[in-house]
Amino acid sequence: MISKKSKYAINALVHLGRKYGEGPTLISTIAEEESIPQKFLEAILLELKNDGILGSKKGKGGGYYLRKDPETVNLAQVLRLFDGAIALLPCVTFKFYECCEECKDEETCSIREAFLKVRNETVKIFKGQTLKGLLDREKKLIAKKKG
Repeated sequence: MISKKSKYAINALVHLGRKYGEGPTLISTIAEEESIPQKFLEAILLELKNDGILGSKKGKGGGYYLRKDPETVNLAQVLRLFDGAIALLPCVTFKFYECCEECKDEETCSIREAFLKVRNETVKIFKGQTLKGLLDREKKLIAKKKG
């Protein structure tokens, strides 16, 4: 299960994606419209800014905005930022590799091989789920609901 932090980050990104190219959005607006505790959201947006996904502007007309094109932001990137490894075992992670304590021979471990396949497919799916894709899907669902 993903963390609340990741879920809030994705919701905030979708919110900012809807306003892509329109300038900064206040934290209070995002917090209110997405039902995210403001203090928690501040920390999340700062991490997204530090990762280069968001930019911010201070002062009047300030707030946060999407620095990257929604087509280039994917769920794998966001989940790794907030939850760490996507893999279910440390021996098959991409960025957070660790040898399993009980492992006798990693090269012949059938458990590792099975979990590596799961990791690869999961990462492939999450990388394919871009912010633009989420926004497009949202528009279609809203149109379907109205129509």
